[in-house]
Amino acid sequence: MAEEKTAVVGVILGSESDLPAMQPCMDQLEAFGIPYELKVASAHRKPLIVHEWAAGAHERGMKVIIAAAGKAAHLGGVVAAYTPCPVIAVPMKTSDLGGLDSLLSMVQMPSGVPVATVAINGAKNAAILAVQMLGTGCDECRQKIIDMKAQMAE
Repeated sequence: MAEEKTAVVGVILGSESDLPAMQPCMDQLEAFGIPYELKVASAHRKPLIVHEWAAGAHERGMKVIIAAAGKAAHLGGVVAAYTPCPVIAVPMKTSDLGGLDSLLSMVQMPSGVPVATVAINGAKNAAILAVQMLGTGCDECRQKIIDMKAQMAE
């Protein structure tokens, strides 16, 4: 039986409907061999669950959190308020404004609560950015990025 590694990346989605758009994120983390924890909880519908999950993420071993949400898209900011981990927000494409509403919500964070934001539906880039962040203190993660960039250049 394979030993299960502690998750170092947290992935939180505002809704189960975000799963298909976020699958490239999980696929990329798996391709890099990065253990992650997945949670579905809305900042507006389940704020206490989001608070508890985010506040305990660091103690559970997470180093980076990826938060995906649409419309008002407050999930990344709420998570960032409760964790010392860097947070990467993924704005979800919406039927109303094509995801521009989500994007603008995520990039307008108050001073002291930063959230890095990738493109609308930029799930794969969120995973790559998370591994780059991990690579600042992990030679193995840094090498995964070096190898990926070399492969892209071929």
